[in-house]
Amino acid sequence: MRIIIKVAITAAALWVAKLLVHGITVTGDTAGRRVLTLLGVAVIFGVVNAVLKPIIKTFGCAFYILTLGLIGLVVNALLLLLTSFLAGRFDLPFHVAGFWPAFWGAIVVGVVGWVLHILIPGDDDD
Repeated sequence: MRIIIKVAITAAALWVAKLLVHGITVTGDTAGRRVLTLLGVAVIFGVVNAVLKPIIKTFGCAFYILTLGLIGLVVNALLLLLTSFLAGRFDLPFHVAGFWPAFWGAIVVGVVGWVLHILIPGDDDD
Protein backbone atom coordinates (compact mmCIF):
# COMPACT_ATOMS: atom_id res chain seq x y z
CA MET A 1 0.00 0.00 0.00
CA ARG A 2 2.90 2.37 0.77
CA ILE A 3 4.24 2.07 -2.75
CA ILE A 4 0.87 3.01 -4.25
CA ILE A 5 0.67 6.05 -1.96
CA LYS A 6 4.21 7.11 -2.89
CA VAL A 7 3.52 6.74 -6.61
CA ALA A 8 0.29 8.75 -6.28
CA ILE A 9 2.08 11.50 -4.33
CA THR A 10 4.88 11.67 -6.90
CA ALA A 11 2.35 11.75 -9.74
CA ALA A 12 0.52 14.62 -8.04
CA ALA A 13 3.80 16.47 -7.52
CA LEU A 14 4.71 15.99 -11.19
CA TRP A 15 1.28 17.31 -12.18
CA VAL A 16 1.82 20.46 -10.08
CA ALA A 17 5.27 20.89 -11.66
CA LYS A 18 3.65 20.58 -15.08
CA LEU A 19 1.21 23.33 -14.16
CA LEU A 20 3.81 25.70 -12.69
CA VAL A 21 6.93 25.18 -14.81
CA HIS A 22 7.00 26.19 -18.45
CA GLY A 23 8.89 23.48 -20.30
CA ILE A 24 7.41 20.44 -18.57
CA THR A 25 4.68 18.91 -20.71
CA VAL A 26 2.34 15.99 -20.42
CA THR A 27 0.27 15.37 -23.51
CA GLY A 28 -2.47 12.92 -24.18
CA ASP A 29 -5.84 12.58 -25.85
CA THR A 30 -7.87 12.38 -22.65
CA ALA A 31 -7.53 13.27 -19.00
CA GLY A 32 -7.34 9.56 -18.19
CA ARG A 33 -4.40 9.11 -20.53
CA ARG A 34 -2.60 12.05 -18.91
CA VAL A 35 -3.22 10.59 -15.43
CA LEU A 36 -1.86 7.21 -16.54
CA THR A 37 1.13 8.99 -18.06
CA LEU A 38 1.82 10.80 -14.78
CA LEU A 39 1.52 7.53 -12.85
CA GLY A 40 3.94 5.82 -15.24
CA VAL A 41 6.39 8.70 -15.02
CA ALA A 42 6.08 8.63 -11.21
CA VAL A 43 7.10 4.96 -11.23
CA ILE A 44 10.07 5.71 -13.50
CA PHE A 45 11.08 8.70 -11.36
CA GLY A 46 10.87 6.58 -8.21
CA VAL A 47 13.04 3.83 -9.69
CA VAL A 48 15.58 6.34 -11.01
CA ASN A 49 15.79 8.02 -7.60
CA ALA A 50 15.97 4.72 -5.71
CA VAL A 51 18.75 3.32 -7.88
CA LEU A 52 20.91 6.28 -8.89
CA LYS A 53 20.56 8.86 -6.12
CA PRO A 54 22.34 6.83 -3.39
CA ILE A 55 25.19 6.04 -5.78
CA ILE A 56 25.54 9.68 -6.79
CA LYS A 57 25.45 10.83 -3.16
CA THR A 58 28.11 8.30 -2.20
CA PHE A 59 30.52 9.20 -4.98
CA GLY A 60 29.75 12.92 -4.85
CA CYS A 61 29.91 13.28 -1.08
CA ALA A 62 32.68 15.88 -1.27
CA PHE A 63 30.63 18.03 -3.66
CA TYR A 64 27.64 17.88 -1.32
CA ILE A 65 29.85 19.06 1.53
CA LEU A 66 31.65 21.76 -0.49
CA THR A 67 28.39 23.22 -1.84
CA LEU A 68 26.49 22.80 1.44
CA GLY A 69 24.08 20.47 -0.35
CA LEU A 70 23.24 22.80 -3.22
CA ILE A 71 24.65 20.30 -5.72
CA GLY A 72 21.63 18.21 -4.75
CA LEU A 73 19.43 20.61 -6.71
CA VAL A 74 21.51 20.01 -9.82
CA VAL A 75 21.46 16.24 -9.24
CA ASN A 76 17.66 16.27 -8.86
CA ALA A 77 17.32 18.29 -12.07
CA LEU A 78 19.50 15.81 -13.96
CA LEU A 79 17.50 12.89 -12.56
CA LEU A 80 14.29 14.56 -13.77
CA LEU A 81 15.86 14.98 -17.22
CA LEU A 82 16.81 11.31 -17.20
CA THR A 83 13.24 10.45 -16.24
CA SER A 84 12.00 12.49 -19.20
CA PHE A 85 14.37 10.60 -21.51
CA LEU A 86 13.26 7.22 -20.16
CA ALA A 87 9.59 8.19 -20.40
CA GLY A 88 10.19 8.92 -24.08
CA ARG A 89 11.74 5.47 -24.49
CA PHE A 90 8.57 3.94 -23.00
CA ASP A 91 6.40 6.07 -25.32
CA LEU A 92 4.98 8.09 -22.44
CA PRO A 93 4.10 11.64 -23.54
CA PHE A 94 6.10 13.39 -20.80
CA HIS A 95 8.83 15.84 -21.72
CA VAL A 96 11.15 18.23 -19.92
CA ALA A 97 12.52 20.84 -22.33
CA GLY A 98 15.94 21.39 -20.80
CA PHE A 99 18.03 21.94 -17.68
CA TRP A 100 16.24 24.98 -16.26
CA PRO A 101 12.73 23.54 -16.52
CA ALA A 102 14.15 20.37 -14.94
CA PHE A 103 15.81 22.43 -12.19
CA TRP A 104 12.64 24.31 -11.25
CA GLY A 105 10.51 21.22 -11.79
CA ALA A 106 12.68 19.19 -9.42
CA ILE A 107 12.27 21.89 -6.77
CA VAL A 108 8.49 21.90 -7.23
CA VAL A 109 8.31 18.09 -7.18
CA GLY A 110 10.44 17.99 -4.04
CA VAL A 111 8.43 20.61 -2.15
CA VAL A 112 5.01 19.33 -3.20
CA GLY A 113 6.03 15.74 -2.51
CA TRP A 114 7.29 16.69 0.93
CA VAL A 115 4.08 18.57 1.78
CA LEU A 116 1.89 15.70 0.57
CA HIS A 117 3.94 13.15 2.52
CA ILE A 118 3.30 15.22 5.64
CA LEU A 119 -0.42 15.62 4.96
CA ILE A 120 -1.17 12.03 3.96
CA PRO A 121 -0.89 9.61 6.88
CA GLY A 122 0.15 6.01 6.62
CA ASP A 123 3.38 6.54 4.80
CA ASP A 124 6.68 5.18 6.19
CA ASP A 125 6.41 7.12 9.44
CA ASP A 126 5.80 3.85 11.33
